[in-house]
Amino acid sequence: MTQIHGIIAYPVTPFDADGRGVDTGALASLVDRLIDTGAHAIAPLGSTGESAYLTEAEFDTVVDTTVGVVNGRVPVIVGASDLTTANTIRRARHAQRAGADAVMILPISYWKLSDREIAVHYASVAAAVDLPIMVYNNPATSGIDMSPELLVEMFTDVDNIRMVKESTGDLSRMQRIKELSGGELPFYNGSNPLVLDALLEGASGWCTAAPNLRPRACLDLYHAVRAGETDSAQRIFDDLAPLLRFIVAGGLPTTVKAGLNLLGRHAGDPRPPLLPLDAAGRAELQALLTDA
Repeated sequence: MTQIHGIIAYPVTPFDADGRGVDTGALASLVDRLIDTGAHAIAPLGSTGESAYLTEAEFDTVVDTTVGVVNGRVPVIVGASDLTTANTIRRARHAQRAGADAVMILPISYWKLSDREIAVHYASVAAAVDLPIMVYNNPATSGIDMSPELLVEMFTDVDNIRMVKESTGDLSRMQRIKELSGGELPFYNGSNPLVLDALLEGASGWCTAAPNLRPRACLDLYHAVRAGETDSAQRIFDDLAPLLRFIVAGGLPTTVKAGLNLLGRHAGDPRPPLLPLDAAGRAELQALLTDA
């Protein structure tokens, strides 16, 4: 498996002027910049990429564009989640054909899923593709919370489940994953405000949209932790923390697109029912970016 570590950057999905399709030129530019500023991997079509609001044709366009622009420079982890197992498989297969290095899957369901249903969902996707799977636990968006016990059980039972993105913001979940797997299951932090504690706990990487706005600070934080420079890491985190809290509280597609637009990098607006950041929010975000 391609080694995946460090800053895993999540690009937004820019739409064209009328909002009816993907602006592939803007997407390519944003992905290029994330790589040029040091991202260790690119993860399109997560929550930041508005995957839940795309048509299947748009989903495929984002995958094809991103993999093509990256061109093997860093790993690409495609968010392949969908409401049904069948379409999650369709998306994962498209990611594999396009040349992605891994897929990230969040269980999404109108009905609350049992552990057995979750396990069969993942096993079915895993059987349909050869790619490594990052299991994504984010109950705040999916309404489904997977216990460390279930995550480690699936890692043990399903060959190509290789890693976990933990986004609950509960450090004890990561500690429990490490304990139950004997340190064999790599875990990645998906909760921006928790990043320093997670990296110090041994997270293999930070899955984040923040490099769209503050790439250097994100890299410096990761490298400071890796170098054992805890005081320096704390100072960097304290500087970043207000922005991290803001983008999470305001919704990642809304706030990150607004920040990119403020920085003069075309990202457009989020797709309804999401709305652009309001005037007060833009002013607050501008101040955060200016202070940085």
